[in-house]
Amino acid sequence: MIEKISAHQAIDALVDHVRGPEAAPLLVDYGDYECPYSRQAFREIERVERRLETGVRFVFRHFPLSEIHPHALAAAAAAEAAASQDRFWEMHDALFHGQNALEDEDLRRYAHDLGLDAARFDSDRTSEAVLARIRRDVESGVDSGEVQGTPTLFVNGSVYRGPHDAATLVEVLSR
Repeated sequence: MIEKISAHQAIDALVDHVRGPEAAPLLVDYGDYECPYSRQAFREIERVERRLETGVRFVFRHFPLSEIHPHALAAAAAAEAAASQDRFWEMHDALFHGQNALEDEDLRRYAHDLGLDAARFDSDRTSEAVLARIRRDVESGVDSGEVQGTPTLFVNGSVYRGPHDAATLVEVLSR
């Protein structure tokens, strides 16, 4: 299932991290697990998902800003390693909730808490496949010409530069 969001991007439900009803308004978030602004957006998006009666089709894409967030790439790799064990969203939540604890031992603890196969998790998060998956997200953001920092949100195919609070996002998504 591919949904168009711009000339440079397409949502592929078999590759992207997508949740929510297909017919719901589309919200794409390019985020960084170590970015405090991405964490704020994460919290507001959680509220949006609870409040929006029609639901929201939410997509998260990695955009680690490694130059300023030294743990961002490792955190994204941990999320992708969890995805290979069908636990992306649980790891996604754990990483944002534990944003101040993203060292290797923290990532392993999150994997353990989620019941992941530890050896597979460690192997996957350093694999070329995981790094290629993260690069795919970053390149789609760069190719859009719109993603220059995090979080960058797209609402129903258009970049959204307004406030990230839940009330405003619900209003924008309901249009």
